[in-house]
Amino acid sequence: MDSKTYLNMDLLRFTTAGSVDDGKSTLIGRLLYDSKSIFEDQMEAIERASEKTGESTVNLALLTDGLRAEREQGITIDVAYRYFATPKRKFIIADTPGHIQYTRNMITGASTANLAIILIDARHGIVEQTKRHSFIASLLGLPHIIYCVNKMDLVDYDQAVFEKIQSELRAFSSKLDTQDIRFIPISALKGDNVVNRSERMSWYEGSTLIHTLENVHIAGDENQIDCRFPVQYVVRPQTADFPDYRGYAGRVSGGVFKVGDEVMALPTGFTSKIKSIDSMGVEHQEAFPPMSVCMTLTDDIDISRGDMIVRVNNSPNAEQNIEVMLCWMGDKPLMPNGKYALKHTTKDARCLIKEIKYKVDINTLHRDENNLEIKMNDIARATLRTTTPLFIDRYTRNRRTGSLILVDEATNNTVAACIVI
Repeated sequence: MDSKTYLNMDLLRFTTAGSVDDGKSTLIGRLLYDSKSIFEDQMEAIERASEKTGESTVNLALLTDGLRAEREQGITIDVAYRYFATPKRKFIIADTPGHIQYTRNMITGASTANLAIILIDARHGIVEQTKRHSFIASLLGLPHIIYCVNKMDLVDYDQAVFEKIQSELRAFSSKLDTQDIRFIPISALKGDNVVNRSERMSWYEGSTLIHTLENVHIAGDENQIDCRFPVQYVVRPQTADFPDYRGYAGRVSGGVFKVGDEVMALPTGFTSKIKSIDSMGVEHQEAFPPMSVCMTLTDDIDISRGDMIVRVNNSPNAEQNIEVMLCWMGDKPLMPNGKYALKHTTKDARCLIKEIKYKVDINTLHRDENNLEIKMNDIARATLRTTTPLFIDRYTRNRRTGSLILVDEATNNTVAACIVI
């Protein structure tokens, strides 16, 4: 595969989730192994590691469980990212932990994903973590969920077991906002229906996991209607070749910008037209998510980092009182009426936690309005009051302009991930 073909391929980001020991890391190892995406030295390393632990077969989970504590305990603790490609598509995998205390890690891995693979142990069926991770995937607006019923080899590849779990999952997932939900019976350990079709489950007529990942339609996942371009940097080379060049660099967060389009700069409201769009020295006639480009305008307008370029008749809401669902990541509990630094797209601000409305009981998914102490891994609905208006969309409309993070100013640690509702 030549480099130009590789660069022009679709990129699918997906995350794995599920309860402890459901086989998430093994599944990713099997994907990498069967799709021939492992280097020889990597394979030799996990063979040696498997021998040290006295395992009779190569433990493919070691491809993603890189921390010593993970290998010792046989679990995933931190989010592990892996990259691979097939002739059809490039992939970035986020392998996330299954434990309740690592809910924040699952949110980190899923926040940029197009798709979630949620594993279910065929012997146990739907458990609390299945519901928890399904809820988080739906909350984060993931357009596609694949439920993989794993360890079918331990139930003798019984069709009735799969169909019973599939029926229960259909009933449960009907409550979620995610529209595209699929079900695949697999054995990550043996390789059934992961990359190669299983001869032992001839009763299953659907696609293998890799075929589904290669062909799931993701072009429609991006918001191509609402034009949003948060300015990250103002480019002023002031060289002999470019004495008057003023470009606005950033990443397109929504819509399609074309040369000649009339646009408006926020917060000033001044309008102009797009003069040029370029990236890495290549000129483009249009830019769309998730392209990183540099735009020039026909007029000199005062635009700086944190401003946003939008269409004249289609602008985001400028708000200071913002309703969010937040996942608390800080070691210390959230401070009611506490003040935190805030980062939204390219804009930095400060905010006050104005009100906590309720906490989500992660086990039952019910609202808890009595216990409002928000600790690590808790999910809650809150109102923020910001020091300056933010240009926001609802998260369900635009995942980039509808999300923000809170930062503890004393430690500079990220303490919450928020989505605008």
